[in-house]
Amino acid sequence: MRYGLFVLLLPLLLLAAPSTSEGVVAERGGNVTAPMKSTPAEERRLDSLMQRLSTLESESGEGNIWTKVYSSYRTYRELQKRQDWLLKEIFRLQHKKSLTPEEKKRLESYRIERQTNAGKLQLLQEFQTDPFKKLLEPPKIPKEPEIGNPISIISAFSYLKRLSGDEQAYAKNFETLEKTLQSLEQERRLIREMLRYQPKSPVLRRRLSEVEREIETLRPTYEIFKTTQEVYRKKIDEIRLKVNDAIKREAEKAASIGGIILFLFALFLIFKHLVRKYMADKESFYTINKVANVLFISVAAMILLFAYIENVNYMVTILGFASAGIAIAMKDWFMSLMGWFVIVIGGGIHVGDRVKVIRNGAEYVGDVVDISLLKMTIQEDITLTTYMHNRRAGRIIFIPNNYVFTDLIANYSHAGLKTVWDGIDFTVTFDSDSSRAAAIAKEVTKKYSKGYTDITRKQLNKLRSSYHLKNTNVEPRVFTFIEPYGVRISAWYLTNAFATLTLRSTISQEILERIRMEEGIALAYPTQSLHLDGPPPHPSAPKESPSTQEETV
Repeated sequence: MRYGLFVLLLPLLLLAAPSTSEGVVAERGGNVTAPMKSTPAEERRLDSLMQRLSTLESESGEGNIWTKVYSSYRTYRELQKRQDWLLKEIFRLQHKKSLTPEEKKRLESYRIERQTNAGKLQLLQEFQTDPFKKLLEPPKIPKEPEIGNPISIISAFSYLKRLSGDEQAYAKNFETLEKTLQSLEQERRLIREMLRYQPKSPVLRRRLSEVEREIETLRPTYEIFKTTQEVYRKKIDEIRLKVNDAIKREAEKAASIGGIILFLFALFLIFKHLVRKYMADKESFYTINKVANVLFISVAAMILLFAYIENVNYMVTILGFASAGIAIAMKDWFMSLMGWFVIVIGGGIHVGDRVKVIRNGAEYVGDVVDISLLKMTIQEDITLTTYMHNRRAGRIIFIPNNYVFTDLIANYSHAGLKTVWDGIDFTVTFDSDSSRAAAIAKEVTKKYSKGYTDITRKQLNKLRSSYHLKNTNVEPRVFTFIEPYGVRISAWYLTNAFATLTLRSTISQEILERIRMEEGIALAYPTQSLHLDGPPPHPSAPKESPSTQEETV
């Protein structure tokens, strides 16, 4: 505290003043002064002044950084004076021809005190010349943030908040210095008024001298601080105005870009709503919806990219070199992207189509459930392929999009044509009525495929505008072939591409039942005939030895 000892001795002085009718004061670290004669009115006035002085000192000294710094500065000066005096005394005693025991003892104590004071002066070295330098220096202004995107606005607000905090802290130091000077001015007035009642008091005069020296020390500091604060405040205001303008400009830019993207998003939603409302084909809607999603995201990304990248030419050059490197190092990935464009734009495959993929001898038949940028996803179904080859079904097959350039992908339901030709083959013996067997096959296939035949006829008529179709016959077809061990009947008919096995099973069962009802038709199977008692059943057939065997598969 600035005047700690004075505050501690003040109650004792107040108690002693009325009993002796003498005014007393205490010096900073000093002793009680000699009593002086005064009247009771003067004593009461003096007591009041001392109480006011005590209150003022306690209020101004508590937590006052300027008072503490000045106290350290004053302590350094006093220690320096004491150190100079000790050096002179030590020099004088060392050059004296003979020393008394008392002088030797005093010389040793001076040396010890000089070493102690040297350590204290070393600790207070910063208060040697300019004790208020750190308090006068304004906080260092950090570099202004570059506001080039909406995210940097957040850092800009943090920057402004930091500037305001530094400015307030610096202004608070100035207010503290101003209040300190006002307090010292009041103390000086109080001490001068106390000197009117005790004009010969050396303690009051020393106190007055100390207060005036402190005022003389702080007054120039106050003027410098005032000028520095004005310059600092103007600089802060200039930076704050500049940053606020940048924030406003970036906010307007972000709002414009956001408005454009929102407008495009609204058009995107309207487009999707119209497509969903007026497009009956769900598979085509899925494809269009996915293309619209990718297109919207790409356009939005390009808008943001070109809006917030300063050197677009440099970016295009970098992307050119990067694309070349990607095309070489990631050929399959790049080709899959190209395959996606071919699939989507070409329209050869859509979500919901049934396709067959052949790769290294493996065959997979299933429905396309998704077409992404890099792959198609197929859900394997129970088909003739799974029945004859895989003996497995229900798997999820991932087909890279680049397979459209290198491998065979067959589409069973292209362009809305959801029917395919399926065939059933069976063999009858040579002595069977093959014509009747062929007629039965044609009747049965025509009966069960009539609905698919009509649908296919209508769809093919629609496809004539897009494809050069030569053969548009959609009626069931039955072929008869002579095989080494019998007559093969091959019946072909149109069926649903997604349910071939179901109709195949139904037609097979019907043909089998009809053939069983015919006496002149027998299905061929491995048999062996021996002719021992007579010629073969067909006189026109060439004669064969009795050991001739007829095998029919």
